[in-house]
This record gives sequence, C-alpha cells and structure tokens, in this order.
Amino acid sequence: MAAFERDAATTRVIEELKRLYKVKILPLEQTYRFDLFYTPYLTDAEFDAKPQVMLLGQYSVGKTTFIRYLLGEDFPGQRIGPEPTTDRFTAIYHGPDTRVIPGNALAVSKDMPYRGLERFGVAFLNRFEGAQMNNPVLRNITLIDTPGVLSGEKQRLNRGYDFCQVCSWFAARADLILLLFDAHKLDISDEFRNAIESLKGNDDKIRCILNKADQVDRQRLMRVYGALMWSLGKVIKSPEVLRVYLGSFWDQPLMYDDNAALFEMEEKDLMNDLKDLPRNSAVRKINELVKRVRLCKVHAYLIGYLKEQMPMLMGHAKKQQKLLEEMSNVFRSVMKKYNLAFGDFPEISDFKAKLAEHDFSKFQPLKLRLIEDAETALSVEFPRLMEALPRSMDSFRQETPPPAAIVAAVSAGTASAAAVGADNPFGDDGGANPFGDDEPVGNSWILADYVDQYLPQYNSAQVNGLVSGASAKPVLSGSGLPVASLRKIWDLSDIDKDGQLDLHEFVVAMCLIDTCKAGNALPDQLDPSWIPPGK
Repeated sequence: MAAFERDAATTRVIEELKRLYKVKILPLEQTYRFDLFYTPYLTDAEFDAKPQVMLLGQYSVGKTTFIRYLLGEDFPGQRIGPEPTTDRFTAIYHGPDTRVIPGNALAVSKDMPYRGLERFGVAFLNRFEGAQMNNPVLRNITLIDTPGVLSGEKQRLNRGYDFCQVCSWFAARADLILLLFDAHKLDISDEFRNAIESLKGNDDKIRCILNKADQVDRQRLMRVYGALMWSLGKVIKSPEVLRVYLGSFWDQPLMYDDNAALFEMEEKDLMNDLKDLPRNSAVRKINELVKRVRLCKVHAYLIGYLKEQMPMLMGHAKKQQKLLEEMSNVFRSVMKKYNLAFGDFPEISDFKAKLAEHDFSKFQPLKLRLIEDAETALSVEFPRLMEALPRSMDSFRQETPPPAAIVAAVSAGTASAAAVGADNPFGDDGGANPFGDDEPVGNSWILADYVDQYLPQYNSAQVNGLVSGASAKPVLSGSGLPVASLRKIWDLSDIDKDGQLDLHEFVVAMCLIDTCKAGNALPDQLDPSWIPPGK
C-alpha cells in the first residue's frame, strides 16, 4: 500500500481528543476507579497510534502467512508451519530498523500503545513481542498476529493467561478485526467460539477471510461458503451478514484457477478496506471514546447509587451483600432514576464479580459536576470535532495539493518588514498583537481546495461573515504553537489589516498553522499564490 500521511484536520482533532479526555473525562474515571472495573486509563500513545489490524483464527489457517503476503517479505520472529507455530501475540509495526522487542519492554514504552497490557502480568508479557521493520505498508497500519486458537484444555490451561481477555483488550483498540478460516477447516470449536464472543461490542470492526479457497473447485467453494455463513450465524448474534473475503493469500500458484477472477476482485476489495483505515482513524477514535464515556457515566451513577445505599454506621457487610444479590434491581433503579439507556450498562455478572472485591462504603458519592463535564463532551465537544473532520474522501484525493506543495509556496516568500495593523485584536494594548511585540509581517493563494476543510471551524467562530480577534484567539491558541508563532500567523493572515478574518484569511491562518506544526519556518511575507483573490 502507498504511504498515507494524516491530514492536518485529523491531526488537530486527535490533539483535541487528548485534551478533552484529560480535562473532562479522566477526572470522572479516576474518581470512580473506572480502571479497576474495565480498562486502564488511556495514554497519549493510544490516541496517536496508527490503525491496528488484529488477526484471529484457529491454528494453521494462514494468519502469519497472510501477514507475510501483505508485507511482501518475512517479518522478525515469523514462524510458519502446519502445527501451532505462533505461540505469542506479535505487534508488527514500522521502524527504521529490523528487530524484535520483548513484550515487557514494549509494555513500558511511553511511545507504544500497549501500557494497558501490564494488567495481564508477566505470564502474558513473556508471550508478547514487537516486530519492528521498515516496510511501506506499516507506515499506515500496525498488524497484530495472534496465537492459533487451540482445542480442549490446552487452550485454557497451557496459556498461562486468559486468552479471551487479551483478545478483548486488543479488539477494543483495533480498527479492523480479521477472522481467518481455512476452506478445509470450517468447524468453530468451543474455544474459538469463546474467543469470537470476547469480541462482543466490536461487531462493526469484524471481517472474515475464507483462506485457501483455491484448494476447492467452484462447486465445492459455493458449499463451503454456505457452511461458513451458517456456522458464523450461530456464533455472532447479529442480524447483519458479516463481510467474507474469499481468496488464497500466499505467493504460490492457485491450485484451481477457475475462480482466479473472483479471488482477484476479493483481494482488491480487502486491500481497499485496509487502505481506508488511516482515513477513518479519527472517526474510529471518536467513536471508541464516545462508547467509553457513556459506559463511564453509567459506571459513575452505579457507584454513586451504591454509596448512597450504604448505612452510615453499622451493617455495612450485610447491606453490601444484599445489594450484590439484588444487582438487577439496582440496575433498574439507576436506569429509571437517571433516564439511562439499558444498552450502556455493563454485563451484570462481570460487574458483580468486580464489585465483590470492594468495600461499597469507601466509594465516592455522586459528583454532578463531573457528570456534567462528561455530558458536555458527549453533546457538544464530540459533535464539534466530527464537524471539524473532512466531510468526504475528497480531501484525500491525489488532485488535492499535498502539504509539500504548500510548504514550497511558503518557502518561496521573500522577507520584508511591515508595521503591525493598528486594529490587531491580539495586541498587548487592545490593538497590538497579544502573542508578542510588533514583528515584520508578510503576505501569498493555492488554498482554494482547503476552504471546505476549514469551513466548519470558520462557521463556528464567525459573526456576520467575519472572525473577530476574540473568536480567533481560542482557535489559534488551540494549536499549541508558541506565542511568537501565533502572533506572526495573525499578522500574515490579516491581509487587509482590519483586525478581523474573512473566510479566505481564516483558511490562510489554518494552513500557516499546519505548516508551522510540520516543522517549517514561517515566512516574513506570504508568497503571492497564497493571497486570496481581491486582496
């Protein structure tokens, strides 16, 4: 796959997601110990992570071979064979050199999104490793290879860790989950069924691959496909039919080539599915965070309710046991009292098991301010971020001028000195620039294709078609750039020096921010191609 660089709007949305999580959501999680009941607190590395593709299947269905086929080369630590050869979880990701990194080291790396795996202990981390390699496919995605699902007691006892719980952890963070099946091995064992059921809540991410489909002729392939769909229907309780890709994903000639055209089309569709992952990564992150916030909000209501029911002085143990036994009534009471959706509540048996380990009297009472912050994130902040994302795939087309073209135009600007506009609302004295003393300014327009991208932010800030200094300051400051850079960006963008930005000047400002964040120096004067028509 060709390399794909995250666009500027998506980068800003992800930075804003990190800020929102730390300011409005993390305090709620910490107060009611969300991490002890569900998953650890999120780290910056998890927000910044590339899309992850998880492969899951029984042994010898071709998971590792599929990865090798996708990459076009062997990866470090690769093990392929008809027996259960892959005995560990492997994260295959991009890096400057080729090496294997042990799981314990990977889990403590602040740059990797695997800190949460520490909860599964050393027994798992000894069976987890990272394979780093300089491969163009891995510039876009990270691949997660999993051990083949075993049969019988070997699956439950010989692992040394809870295989299904680990699968559930990876599934929650994956952007795509590929279930692989062998055309000669369609039976879904009880162990594989449990692994698939651990993916519950991530049904929209699941795709299936019927591998080694070239080893049966056309008539038998039709029967095999029907049998697979029947088997899946008994495991995945969903009214929708899962997408199943047919093919033979390795570098050997087809055994039966009468389906060659079909396999080629199926492979093309699968590769397009993978290529779309980076484009949709920000939407996926918002979606996952929304689900987390809704669950966290319900969790806070439940914990607050249980605290409220506890006696002040005596009888704690008796009352706690009664509440545990009547947990279904607790769920109903909380749902009715706070008008919550039943689908947002956790699995009652799992929740009871976790609750039994805690003293209810030590829980925090309900703090409405924290709940209101979470509600604001759900009802205001997340919709605003969705609006800030590109509304279509048009912004990813090759026809759109790439960032390099913009950088070149900025670099072409020639230095010149000019006075700061007297009406600049960012000034120290009401009219001067608030980001520093007066500095040279400059003026340059190839940005027409970026108008639609920044239009939502402009509409949210403009009044009567103009963005005032007071409205523009939070937008510019939200970029995280130094004050001196923000001052200069305002001076460059306010081309007509009226102390306000129209739509075209606003686009210039946002593109200058992107240029600066990409590590390029701001010009003292815009290139003429940047100056909007009529300016």
